Amino acid sequence: MLTRVLLTVLVLAFGSSLASAEGAEADKADVADAKTTVVSLGLADRPVDEETLLKREALPKPRFDSAGVAYGWVAHAKKGDKIEIHLKLDGKSLMNNVRDVTEDDASVLLQAGKTGVPAGGWPKGGYTAHITVTRGGETVAEQETDPVPFE
Repeated sequence: MLTRVLLTVLVLAFGSSLASAEGAEADKADVADAKTTVVSLGLADRPVDEETLLKREALPKPRFDSAGVAYGWVAHAKKGDKIEIHLKLDGKSLMNNVRDVTEDDASVLLQAGKTGVPAGGWPKGGYTAHITVTRGGETVAEQETDPVPFE
């Protein structure tokens, strides 16, 4: 009887470890197979962080006399990807930021803009945030916001 109990305990212990290991491998495969996606893209009157974006609250839009920041949050970036964000005015890039992904990354937040106010304020026009993710020279994700004025 004692042998049967010990055998059952060992099977349960090693069985759950094996299941955990198999689950971890499956999770890694899920991440490796996950599609690279733009999770959030927008304009704000200050730099943002992932915690702020997770709240899913509307962020204050930039004004002519505030900071102006384009932000892009990408999920499931792969080693070798190039992520580029632009703050554009009427379709022309004013400022940009580029990150080369050095290892698979579940979450990349990239920002471009100005944390201060340009001399004389922001020029009139339509501002957009534009993000592109390229892999091996091919675009795998791209998105642009609708134009908004910095009033």
